[in-house]
Amino acid sequence: MGKFIKEEYAFKGKVGALHGSSIDGKPYVKGEYKKRTKPAKKGEKQNRNKFKMAHLWLYPLLDFVKQGFKGFHYKENSQGYNAAKSHLLLNAFEGKTPDLTINPALAKVSYGNLPLASNMTATKLDESHLKFTWDNVLATGMNIYDQAMLLAYDVQNRVAYHLTTGPFRETGEAILKIPGAGIKNKKLIAATFHCYLAFLAADRSRQSDSVYLGNFIFQTPEKI
Repeated sequence: MGKFIKEEYAFKGKVGALHGSSIDGKPYVKGEYKKRTKPAKKGEKQNRNKFKMAHLWLYPLLDFVKQGFKGFHYKENSQGYNAAKSHLLLNAFEGKTPDLTINPALAKVSYGNLPLASNMTATKLDESHLKFTWDNVLATGMNIYDQAMLLAYDVQNRVAYHLTTGPFRETGEAILKIPGAGIKNKKLIAATFHCYLAFLAADRSRQSDSVYLGNFIFQTPEKI
């Protein structure tokens, strides 16, 4: 593990047995890696498996969660992807090893204090489009130019479609296309897409929590 240090003592690179770097702009230093000789204990293996599951679940959403958790330190020195993973590990896992699962309804893909809208919904508009709706009545902390953040995630096949800068809050609705869905003369599979909606501030200074809005099945090509 590294140790955070005062900025005036910061350095990058290697000096003797020390390695200097930074995390989120904060300098830290750590010693050289020592190869482990003892086998991992059962609890460690379980934690490694859980971390691996969280990484695989979030990887297709990398660009989205970087914005969704941007600037919001869910845990100290943790934002963006790392914060999203921390939240997932703490809140979205169900069951016990070796039967651990991630519940998409408990996952957050955005985390922040920008106010949400009322009556947020998602519906399957047709065979290749999702429609998101929300009340566009403004309350304290809202701006008509806040933008909708839309996500549809096929967890099983690790395919995600999203917009981080979608329509303005004042519109009250947005359409998200599922590319390739319903194409004729193609071998199609039933893919379940989990839907999330959040909002990004007009000045990009913050974002809202995400809200899980259910899942919908689309017939998509076997290989997208």
